Amino acid sequence: MIGSVGYHAGLVAEDIVAADYTRRDHRLAARRWRGQAGEIDLIMRDGDTVVFIEVKKSKTFGGAALRLGRRQMDRICTAATEFLANEPRGQLTDVRFDLAMVDGQGAVSVIENAFAEA
Repeated sequence: MIGSVGYHAGLVAEDIVAADYTRRDHRLAARRWRGQAGEIDLIMRDGDTVVFIEVKKSKTFGGAALRLGRRQMDRICTAATEFLANEPRGQLTDVRFDLAMVDGQGAVSVIENAFAEA
């Protein structure tokens, strides 16, 4: 049962984050996109830039941030490479990797280019 609760909480967090990006003029490209390397929570378009978003939910933003590790970032980057294979500019596409955190009250905090910091 706990797994089901966590799964549904994750879906709600993704909905909240997708709505936040949409309000900021991003367009949804894919949700829970799955490649051979794994899944990417949200893929949005910001003009010509493809934004790969990892969504983390926790009681606090700090707790959410701690849930993203190096191995997961590497897996997401590999999956992003797979996604870009179908883009017109391929690997030359402008990209950004964001960490979107949702706290216990449903507030959103985004770290743009979060993977560049690790």
